[in-house]
Amino acid sequence: MIEVLGANKYFGEAHVLRDIDLTVESGEVVVVVGPSGSGKSTLCRTINRLESLSSGEIRIDGAPLPSEGKALARLRAQVGMVFQSFNLFGHRTILDNVALGPVHVTKVQKARARKDGLELLERVGIADQADKYPAQLSGGQQQRAAIARALAMRPKVMLFDEPTSALDPEMVNEVLDVMTELAREGMTMVVVTHEMGFARRAANRVVFMDAGQIVEQDTPDAFFTRPSSDRARDFLSKVLSH
Repeated sequence: MIEVLGANKYFGEAHVLRDIDLTVESGEVVVVVGPSGSGKSTLCRTINRLESLSSGEIRIDGAPLPSEGKALARLRAQVGMVFQSFNLFGHRTILDNVALGPVHVTKVQKARARKDGLELLERVGIADQADKYPAQLSGGQQQRAAIARALAMRPKVMLFDEPTSALDPEMVNEVLDVMTELAREGMTMVVVTHEMGFARRAANRVVFMDAGQIVEQDTPDAFFTRPSSDRARDFLSKVLSH
């Protein structure tokens, strides 16, 4: 479903992605972990072309990423993205936020989009908040609304870029529970996160990045119990000791 081939990315002199090769199969959940500044979020953002590569190629479902125009808009409809900031429209209700994309991008009739939107809000556990505005919701509820909004486009792939890092600790699990359920349902997912419990529970594969490179990748059990590199062992000793 996702192929990253020889990906390099520079920001000025900084070489933030270094010859990245990564394949994600349909229905696979890949969790990307590593220290801050290792290139995790940049990799995630290149997969739906929020960041363009300096060299290399990315394919989604066999097709190269388009560079611009309507083809790029269609691609972004197929690749849902959830950020650490919720990016909801503050002047629209939660249901309007969810229904907006299908109406304007894929030309779904408004009544149908709202019906589907309510079902998605039910799915993420906040149907009772449909007529409220983002500012009236908790952070966890807003992030669940953002997940519903991405799902409304019926994506082939979901990307999550540190979706819980802006949340209060008590709200983290309600978002991770929605993501875990999505994983169980077979959604293809790439998740950049610091939540190691989620990585253990929901990932098919853990990818460890450091200094712009993929250092190692393995099953959660193997990665957390028998990391093969010194860098991964050092990282895990820091994040799992608290």
